[in-house]
Amino acid sequence: MKKHEMILRLLLTAMGGVLIGVATEPWGFWGFAWVGLVPLWVNLFSLPQSPLEMLEGKTLAPFKFLKFPLLLALVWGICYYGIALFWITGIHPMTWLGVPWLASLAIAAFCWVFITLWGTALVLFWAGLFLILSSQLSHKCSTISIALTRVLIATTLWCGLESLWSSSALWWSSLSYTQSFGNLIILHLGQISGPTTITATLLIVNGLIAEGLILNRNQFSSFDAKNRLDFPEVINFNQPTLSLFTLALIILTVSHGMGWILYRQPLNNNPEKAVKIGIIQGNIPNEIKLNYSGYLKALNGYTTGYITLADQGVDLIVTPETALPFFWTDPNQRYNSSFYQAILDKKVPALVGSFALKETGYTNSLFAVDGAGKIISEYDKVNLVPLGEFIPFSEVLGKFIQRLSPLEATLIHGKPGQIFQTPLAQATVGICYDSAFADHFRQQTAQGGEFLITASNDAHYSLTMLAQHHALDVMRAIENHRWTIRATNTGYSAIVDPHGRTHWLSNHNTYELYSDTIYRDQTQTLYVRWGDWLMPVLLIVGATIFFKNSDIFP
Repeated sequence: MKKHEMILRLLLTAMGGVLIGVATEPWGFWGFAWVGLVPLWVNLFSLPQSPLEMLEGKTLAPFKFLKFPLLLALVWGICYYGIALFWITGIHPMTWLGVPWLASLAIAAFCWVFITLWGTALVLFWAGLFLILSSQLSHKCSTISIALTRVLIATTLWCGLESLWSSSALWWSSLSYTQSFGNLIILHLGQISGPTTITATLLIVNGLIAEGLILNRNQFSSFDAKNRLDFPEVINFNQPTLSLFTLALIILTVSHGMGWILYRQPLNNNPEKAVKIGIIQGNIPNEIKLNYSGYLKALNGYTTGYITLADQGVDLIVTPETALPFFWTDPNQRYNSSFYQAILDKKVPALVGSFALKETGYTNSLFAVDGAGKIISEYDKVNLVPLGEFIPFSEVLGKFIQRLSPLEATLIHGKPGQIFQTPLAQATVGICYDSAFADHFRQQTAQGGEFLITASNDAHYSLTMLAQHHALDVMRAIENHRWTIRATNTGYSAIVDPHGRTHWLSNHNTYELYSDTIYRDQTQTLYVRWGDWLMPVLLIVGATIFFKNSDIFP
């Protein structure tokens, strides 16, 4: 391969990664995600020798063959995840934690590079496995059959790898979240089998377009005498290419049609299940949050807000993650706080973000407190932020890494499968980073959660992260078909209905009080009832077709 052709392939692949990156919030160009994988896909199968020829060749080792394709995957992944996850650099400066400015910059850069490469590793595995498996497809099959089989293999691999990555402690950027919150129609496919449904649809459409271009690659890759693309030949598509393009358009249209049908379903806003919710956005900067001045500001702000909302006649008041930075489980600390005294006076139930003291450490918790001041339920945060709230492989890494948190003691994980009972009804709940894990919410809704609550503190991040966090909660609202309350420290707090429509969104870095009516719901979507059933179906169908290795699409 000539150097200029290699550079052109790398640039086109990078462009695809950038397109997917800006499909995420706050840019929100979600339409780019339907074509952003095409350049990588086409370039993987438009090498001088086909994957089958290279992998079966006696003179070329498989690893040598994979070298350039994996470089393409690396470039695409860095562009996508590097843009989508750039918000992590918002942790700088950490001088309020006692970290010097330059050291803070180095830590922020390390975190950005690490999570970018962690996401890119998924793309590398996908590209390598995709090429290896594709090389085993029989050349006796028709070109259309090979193309459709490769689309199925690629979709199964990507969805499977996302499922594997999401079971780890470090997860955020499913391909599906490129559609939130701009494309509410397609997000409704999440009610069928969660994020996998949306990711699979994106892969299929990208794959069909890419395979169509590959079938036409003699025209697509042709160069004239001056080594420039011959555009008149590029647009002269052959019949198999047009067939795949048509199929891509049909799937794109049908999937949005299905989403539109789900989106247009009327909400069951039964007045008997109405709940008037009050939200307090305390706006306590992290720089002072855990010192005495921050403690006083928080106590005053949340007490005043509670009294104001209680006087407005709300049924339940929600505070953000660690709104009151002390141990709510300590009777003395709780009783001596003005917020607790306000509850005893006004007798309006509250959900209080605070800490709980355990035998082996502390938990980041949300407490359901009734009008008499009694704790009736406690939710402990399950998914802690790696390095920020806990150290993975602490026996080894703990010697070298100081946790990027002002807490001196060890935060411990909450147990999965918790049930959170509020004074009004059972709720589905998550704290901050929990929002990235769809199944966390699904399990609680399946156990009886009637509305959804997320409590967060995103004070140390940029507006990009706030927008993406809101986008994740919009997906959770739709998947579970629940009214969703977002209570945050500095924004964006919000009220989202079961169709993902945001009824109210707070400003950033402002103290705000808001009240609105939501509705309890016991509807169970297919995803809530059956979980991610599409993933095993894809595995079974994909494995069957792969091992059968016959012309099933003549």
